[in-house]
Amino acid sequence: MLSKSKLTSKFIIETVAPIFNKKGYAATSMSDITNATNLTKGAIYGNFENKEALAIAAFHKTVNDLLKRVALHQEQSKSPLQKLYLITDFYKNYYDFSKELGGCPILNIGVDSNNQNTTLLIEVRNVITKTQQHIAKLIDWGKEIGEIKETVSSPVFAKQLYSRIQGAIFMTYTMDDSDYLKQTMEELNEYIKSEIEN
Repeated sequence: MLSKSKLTSKFIIETVAPIFNKKGYAATSMSDITNATNLTKGAIYGNFENKEALAIAAFHKTVNDLLKRVALHQEQSKSPLQKLYLITDFYKNYYDFSKELGGCPILNIGVDSNNQNTTLLIEVRNVITKTQQHIAKLIDWGKEIGEIKETVSSPVFAKQLYSRIQGAIFMTYTMDDSDYLKQTMEELNEYIKSEIEN
């Protein structure tokens, strides 16, 4: 059972995570945080060293929620090749899901922190690196069991796949049109079938 202090921290993170994600680090004020939580500034700082520490905790919460959903979706198959298709399948409907989070945390916080906050940017880069490493491991596994062509470069493909997904997310949000994601995921499926699949 969580202590009162940990329960308060959890409540603060869950409440402010969508605000940070939507507004960005610089634009989220302490008033936004105290109004949303109904807690005093002292209560917030009693649980978090500063606004940056809270922003990082909020980012981790949002990203972990997202990555858990992707991982759960991938559990539908034990095949590394099919798990790649399940990534594109997940992102086909990502627009609706990510709206609940206040937008795509990788895109939102990545762009915001690039000009505002180096520590947050490092956190975003770590998540991107880990995600690409996960995709590369699927490729390596697929090559080992003969599902994926031996000639495929795992790190190159991982970067291409993730870059195209994030580009489609950017266009979908900018144009308020989920077709960008849906069409790009269909194109990626074709690419996987023609260039990757053994």
